[in-house]
Amino acid sequence: MDEITQKPGINQQQKQLGPLETSTDYTPQQTQVFEQKLAQTAQAIKCPNCGTINDAEASYCSSCGTMLRSGICPNCGSEMDADTDFCEACHSYVRHDICSFCGADLDSQDVYCPACGSPRGGIVCPVCHTLNEFSFCKQCGSALTEEAKHLVAEIKEIPQYQELVKAAMDYNELEMQLPILSERDMQREKASEDFRERVLRLLAQDSGIENVVIAPAGNKRIMKDELDVRKEEVKRKITELLNNMAIPPQMQPAKVRNYAMAQKPIGVRLAWQCNYKQALHSSPCGCAKPQLGGKWVVLGHGINADIKDDK
Repeated sequence: MDEITQKPGINQQQKQLGPLETSTDYTPQQTQVFEQKLAQTAQAIKCPNCGTINDAEASYCSSCGTMLRSGICPNCGSEMDADTDFCEACHSYVRHDICSFCGADLDSQDVYCPACGSPRGGIVCPVCHTLNEFSFCKQCGSALTEEAKHLVAEIKEIPQYQELVKAAMDYNELEMQLPILSERDMQREKASEDFRERVLRLLAQDSGIENVVIAPAGNKRIMKDELDVRKEEVKRKITELLNNMAIPPQMQPAKVRNYAMAQKPIGVRLAWQCNYKQALHSSPCGCAKPQLGGKWVVLGHGINADIKDDK
């Protein structure tokens, strides 16, 4: 029998392992090194996408970039579901084989997405200079890709969205109002309104205008209780509109993120409530499974909420 095959722990795999294959007399140290190489070969990971053999410690395929360890974040090692593309622990996009901007397939050689043209390394927001891996800026919400800009333009034409924007503006104005809290505040408000009317009447008379009619101030202060009631009414309207615009489950996470960000109104503090864990995120860009759908919910100004991905 061949002398090589008689040594413990050594088999035909040695033909793939370098200069020791031609030796017929091993020292204990050489045998130990040789067996370590055999163990590493046995633990090597085969890429499910292209078949390349990768080191046992590899997280991504060295040839095509496919994630090799499903269920474990390749960046921080946290547990994650196999069908997620985003790690909620370290806030990293983990799918190197799928474009984060449009959801198209990527090859390892692609520097830019062949479908949408977005760079693999991310896009710097021209408004706030934040580096982003999705189509909308995670900091200021600006549309960063042509597809995102077209989507925003399309949603702006939807009557329900226009109604939502108007309600959001009304809510923001109410949030900015300073309510009347006491009798003294009321007296000061009346004195201020009387002074305003007197000045406007004098200016009109100097211009030769008789029988002047002074319109009431548009931002007239009201009692706190009345202001709270108005805010709740507008908030309920916004909530109803947002519920009607909730996004159902879809196949591609990128499409859900883009559509949700495009429909987000300004002027009111919102959080994204995902269907995955019913958790609150600052946006769907912080959710691991936006493809399960979700909706925007109203937080309002000064309200503390447990937003999962706030740093």
